[in-house]
Amino acid sequence: MNKPLVSIITPVYNSGKFLSETIESIQKQTYTNWQLLLVDDCSSDNSVEIIKDYQKHDSRIKFIQLEKNSGAAVSRNVGLKNAEGRFVAFVDSDDLWNSKKLETQVNYMLKENIGFTFTSYRYMKEDGTRTNKVARAPKKIDYENLLKNTIIGCSTVVIDKDIFGEFEMPYVRRGQDTATWLKLLKKEKYAYGIYEDLVDYRLVGNSISSNKLKAIKRTWNTYRNIEKLSLPKSIYVFCFYAYNAIKKRIKKEN
Repeated sequence: MNKPLVSIITPVYNSGKFLSETIESIQKQTYTNWQLLLVDDCSSDNSVEIIKDYQKHDSRIKFIQLEKNSGAAVSRNVGLKNAEGRFVAFVDSDDLWNSKKLETQVNYMLKENIGFTFTSYRYMKEDGTRTNKVARAPKKIDYENLLKNTIIGCSTVVIDKDIFGEFEMPYVRRGQDTATWLKLLKKEKYAYGIYEDLVDYRLVGNSISSNKLKAIKRTWNTYRNIEKLSLPKSIYVFCFYAYNAIKKRIKKEN
């Protein structure tokens, strides 16, 4: 059986410091039928030069240049519109994949007819040193439990468009990934987790996710303005979110 094409979407903005490592972790995949869509959001560093250099030597790498700086949601949606594969995966421009990531997820999804999977991920220091701290994926998660949690890492996700159809991310500057998973879980009941940590998540000091206040505002905005939850329901699920976020941060820092 021919292996289905996987479209991997990566928003790029001033990512030159880590981008080569990310691209090479994709090139090392044991599952080889993929295309990597690198969407540059008007970088001012050497990101574009890095992309073009890799593109010259690997026809699976696609370069898309945005005309103006627009944020990760626009970048990912441009990638989705240009994705040719049955499967869609995401990887941030500073994260790394285990070489068996795609093979493990796609084979599992095809065997079990599953439309949405994600994996555990390991925390990595900014300099690339892997830690012994892992965010473990549950066996499955539904809409209500995802409202209370932050467990799905964007760089771990694979979606089968044969099951979900075409989709796009909400046009918000932050939190568009979680909002997308919530939207998809209104169509299919569960996203299924894979216990193995198949992604190294880089802890970068000035990343959006490192700012706790912004994370709180982002989550609240998702509840109230995207999911349109009532105030009591928002407060209820936010309490669980805060508890789980604190628990995860303690694990990450200890």
